[in-house]
Amino acid sequence: MRQYRFAFFIFFISPLTIVSCKSKAVLLSEGKAKDLITADTIIKKHYQNKKDFTTLYIKSSAHYEDPNQSQNVTAEIKIKKDEIILISIRFLGITMAKALITPNEVKYYEKINGNYFEGDYSLLSRWLGTDLDFNKVQNLLIGQALDDLHKGSFTTSIEDTLYKLEDNSDASTSKSYYFESGKFLIKKQQVTQSEKERTVQIVYPNFGNYNQMALPTKIVIDAMQKKGKVNIEIDYNSVTFDEELSFPYSVPEGYERIFIN
Repeated sequence: MRQYRFAFFIFFISPLTIVSCKSKAVLLSEGKAKDLITADTIIKKHYQNKKDFTTLYIKSSAHYEDPNQSQNVTAEIKIKKDEIILISIRFLGITMAKALITPNEVKYYEKINGNYFEGDYSLLSRWLGTDLDFNKVQNLLIGQALDDLHKGSFTTSIEDTLYKLEDNSDASTSKSYYFESGKFLIKKQQVTQSEKERTVQIVYPNFGNYNQMALPTKIVIDAMQKKGKVNIEIDYNSVTFDEELSFPYSVPEGYERIFIN
């Protein structure tokens, strides 16, 4: 169970308060939904927010809490668009864990127990309650809908001044997406498995505007299930785009490989 929680933690350590090396991001003003519009219109406008970058380098701070522990760490996130994500977790300046994520596999190691994992996305898919792949993880980090909304079947409503798209086509899993009405940036994503009493909610309180794209300024993740609740809050401290990045990853000698069924 310890490794299970750790896998979830390292995977979703991501962005918050944003400052670029070159300039500060300007917080975007957000619109309030008033008149009901079609799902097709919401989806079209959401994808008009371009996510154009080659590489993205994020320095962030994060708070993790579950029923048994609470921890503050720093996280360095490197993304080469559509190819690779490297997450380094540090405590008091010491690297405690790394995760390397590609379209084909997930790898991570953690220092406290001297363990490492190599496998596919099934572990995190079971935890989140929806099929995960590289694109969905990347979308989570840059503030885009997890799923390809063009492939969904949605009902539309207005809830708390946000446009809500709800997909109940799968009887075992309900998915909801909430958008503000200015640039149709996503404000909340929620996946619920009622029979298993699981819900994961991802909230984006604010977005900052860069020349390249709009990014979340904060991500709050709450995962609720029978055994308790996991909360992760992440803050961007700095963001840079399109730099030449390296993605070093090697498991320290003597670490034990773990297998999670």
